[in-house]
Amino acid sequence: MTDSAVLEDARPLPLDAWHRTRGARMVPFAGYSMPIQYSEGIIAEHEWTRAHAGLFDVSHMGQLIVGGEGAAEALEALLPAEVGSLKPGRMRYSLLLDDQGGILDDLIVSNATADGEPTYGIVVNGAMKHDDIAHLKAHLPADVTLTYLTSQALLALQGPEAAAVLDRLFPGIATELDFMQAGSREWDGVTVGIARSGYTGEDGFELSVPAEQVEALAERLTAEPEVKPIGLGARDSLRLEAGLPLYGHDLNTATDPVSAGLTFALSKKRRASGGFRGAERIAALLAEGPPQRRVGLALEGRMAAREGSLVFAGDKQVGRVTSGGFAPSLGHAIAVAYVDVEFTGEGTLLEAEVRGKRLPARVVKMPFVPQRYYRKGDA
Repeated sequence: MTDSAVLEDARPLPLDAWHRTRGARMVPFAGYSMPIQYSEGIIAEHEWTRAHAGLFDVSHMGQLIVGGEGAAEALEALLPAEVGSLKPGRMRYSLLLDDQGGILDDLIVSNATADGEPTYGIVVNGAMKHDDIAHLKAHLPADVTLTYLTSQALLALQGPEAAAVLDRLFPGIATELDFMQAGSREWDGVTVGIARSGYTGEDGFELSVPAEQVEALAERLTAEPEVKPIGLGARDSLRLEAGLPLYGHDLNTATDPVSAGLTFALSKKRRASGGFRGAERIAALLAEGPPQRRVGLALEGRMAAREGSLVFAGDKQVGRVTSGGFAPSLGHAIAVAYVDVEFTGEGTLLEAEVRGKRLPARVVKMPFVPQRYYRKGDA
């Protein structure tokens, strides 16, 4: 099948024509036709987001609502997060796990309860959303409802100038919301869900808006001098520099939260109480340690070790790269790999095989560049 045929089979996003008008190069991703870059290119878009504010169309992601009495307890049977302790408006990173502790998806869960019955919002990865929905429907009790918000679009405004821009549209929002906190505001006659979160390592916001109004909101945001539309290519390089895993590459059912370095998603209470899928195996991994861990690798020069590149210590293969690329903020290539635990110490010298050659690779601490999330206590 040709690339054009694949693209024709991909579903358009609500902003499809808007992207094309702005010179976007469209590619198939997660079943959708999505912009990978605009005319200035990936590196320019990456650097713009780090310095100013980038607008990303992430409407391919799944926006779900779980509600009803017992919703928190039902979610805690599937996720290792303390859902019941989330205060209204608060968000938490978590993982959907199978019975062996393998990762079915990573997600964000938030307490969206207002004055009625308990309600939780969940945002899942676009490529996995239909599998996630089927899994949730199969395991949630009959009196807990699951709604897929098919009529909502999702934008992400990311970068150090994002807060100032959004404050012009929604005065006070920048001081109202802390990192991993959500709220809502009225704009142009519709309710916009606003969450202070993102996937770039920068301060930023995700905006859930009815699909019919998303073009008007995108136009309004990009009318600000600090904002440019940014594609998937820069989104990937930004998240890689920030040390954030990508499902289907760095995470899958063969990986677990301990090996992946995501134990922060396992609260002390949930580790002790268990009660979620895969809890027994995860407890064993926490006690005994995993055979491999996810680490960052710094390479010399611009040549990147891509997914699937083998990692060696001398003649011994000790790991495999799951994500890699050139880091514009650092001026050299970086990679993420799962490596045998005895070779995961910071500063360990390894080699990554790229096109038949061995490139020096040094184990470094992640994130590769500092994360700059906004926390009121840091102000």
